[in-house]
Amino acid sequence: MKYDALDSKLFIENRKRFTARMKPNSIAVFVSNDEMPRSADALYTWRQNPDLYYLTGIDQEQTILLLYPDCPNPRQREVLFLRKTNEHIAVWEGHKYTKEEGRAASGIENIQWTENFEALFHVLMTYAETIYLNQNDHDRAVLKVPYLEQRFAADTIAKYPLHKVERSAPIMHSLRSIKSPIEVEAMRHACSITEKAFRRVLGFVKPGVYEYEIEAEITHEFLRNRATGHAYNPIIASGPAACVLHYVDNNAVCKDGDLILMDFGSEYANYMSDLTRTIPVNGRFTPRQLDVYNAVLRVMKYAKSMLRPGTLFDDYNREVGQAMEEELIKLGLLDAAEVKAQNPESPQYKKYFMHGTSHYIGIDVHDVGFRYARMEAGMAFTCEPGIYIPEEGIGIRLENDVVLTESGNIDLMENIPLEAEEIEELMNKQVKV
Repeated sequence: MKYDALDSKLFIENRKRFTARMKPNSIAVFVSNDEMPRSADALYTWRQNPDLYYLTGIDQEQTILLLYPDCPNPRQREVLFLRKTNEHIAVWEGHKYTKEEGRAASGIENIQWTENFEALFHVLMTYAETIYLNQNDHDRAVLKVPYLEQRFAADTIAKYPLHKVERSAPIMHSLRSIKSPIEVEAMRHACSITEKAFRRVLGFVKPGVYEYEIEAEITHEFLRNRATGHAYNPIIASGPAACVLHYVDNNAVCKDGDLILMDFGSEYANYMSDLTRTIPVNGRFTPRQLDVYNAVLRVMKYAKSMLRPGTLFDDYNREVGQAMEEELIKLGLLDAAEVKAQNPESPQYKKYFMHGTSHYIGIDVHDVGFRYARMEAGMAFTCEPGIYIPEEGIGIRLENDVVLTESGNIDLMENIPLEAEEIEELMNKQVKV
């Protein structure tokens, strides 16, 4: 791995918090992600199951965590199973965790090889009453291919049909939605790498460059700063493409007079950053572009003030929507009388601002959490309003990552240029390469 390992205290504490919520005499099992075939004998780039990483800090395939806090044998109350290496694996794939390294990374004393899991699991299941099984229960997930967690759950239920079954996901979602200081620092570091990439881009962009060249500059800066890579597929959308929310072609030439909407973020130590900035290709906003830009910025600042403990998402989205309506009326895009008479279930602002303002962020870009619960201190959210006007070829979105505290929110991207004047100044004082 490219990054510095996080303190094992994080994973020790995370396991304590999880086991404290388990029912008496229960076992919980977490498995790593599949190694997914791409074609022929090639695999897609592998990434650890976020729940398993959250509980162990282990960044390696074929890993299993077993938790049995009430086990009569104290040594088997938490067991980490690692892939056993050999000379062939060492030659073809490189280094794998030793037991000592697994112990240091996770804080788990009992480290065994994955090949020993089935035997021990069967022994312990004869004593346990309940099994906690995990799967991807993100409410936006679309799951079409049976993945390892699902297959493990189905096999376990078939083998042990008389055991009680509980879901790990509700506990994990609750725990993961509250970020510890170590997690916040990992996210802050990811944001600092993203900042370096954005500043690099400001000195690079000019009429005639291709979107993929901008993506290449970002990728270069990420890797040279030890990021794992992109937190998600970057969006580098110039001109009309900025009105396509998930545009990832990144293959067009950036034209004089157009804007570029860039949505990208680095991943560091499995923690994500998520930034959006919109800049003028030639370094100067037109008056109309500037008016729309500042309207989005005002909504963003208002939305950030609403991100605080006790806020409900429904209230937040409604009030941000009302702020956006006012801006769209000032821009001449909506009619005040028509807005007043509109169906509240289908507000007119959604024609120009059709996506949500915020989502949880952490180990996943769209991290787990509860959309109907009140916001709490320690939660981390994006804040990303936008205005999209296809008929004018203008798409502007601005996005920062924010952590809530009892005394106010912490903007992890507060040092990344945001004001239009600062962006213009930086684009015009740096030598274009």
